[in-house]
Amino acid sequence: MSYGGERGERGGGQRRPFFRRKKTCPFSGANAPKIDYKDVKLLQRFISERGKIVPSRITAVSSSKQRLLAKAIKRARFMALLPYVVR
Repeated sequence: MSYGGERGERGGGQRRPFFRRKKTCPFSGANAPKIDYKDVKLLQRFISERGKIVPSRITAVSSSKQRLLAKAIKRARFMALLPYVVR
């Protein structure tokens, strides 16, 4: 079995490893915003253009804060501050 450059290798050079920066929770820290259902501008950052709640693996929100965020978004929808669906 050969690990050389017969098949599958493009370019012929050494590939650099992909560097991914560690995401941090936007709600943890010293001057982090408070999750509140009345803060519509903040909540809209975590809703897709279709009106869905964006998952924490994309927004890097911690799991406990994601639960609070989802509850605040749902409460704001119930109070008619946010739409359920965007057409």
